[in-house]
Amino acid sequence: MTATTESIDFVRAAARAADRKKAENVVAFDVSDSLAITDVFMVTSAPNERQVAAVVDAVEETLIEHFDRRPLRREGKGEGRWVLLDYGDAVIHVLHDEDREFYALERLWGDCPAIDVQLPQAPAPADDAAPRAV
Repeated sequence: MTATTESIDFVRAAARAADRKKAENVVAFDVSDSLAITDVFMVTSAPNERQVAAVVDAVEETLIEHFDRRPLRREGKGEGRWVLLDYGDAVIHVLHDEDREFYALERLWGDCPAIDVQLPQAPAPADDAAPRAV
């Protein structure tokens, strides 16, 4: 069994919302073959508690606006270190950078198929060898 198209579209919308708030390294996995409780895990992080909260707020607002869905359960928002948003078919983890490094969720679910969250690519840095206009 693979994640549904709806679950994938849902997590892509969440990823775009997180990216707009400068979340770091947004990844998603199809965990439907490994877990019976959900289809998709998304993991992202931010460098401080305030930004973790901003990412969580943006994700929740986007998913309400576009899918009319609120999380079934939300854990950790008060601490701002690791917030889990459980939407049933998708579970979204927003972690502080330090906690993400420590818990290494990507290693835990790394054998599951990755989902392309289709975020815009960052512009390439300017080539120092290129001539510059004066």
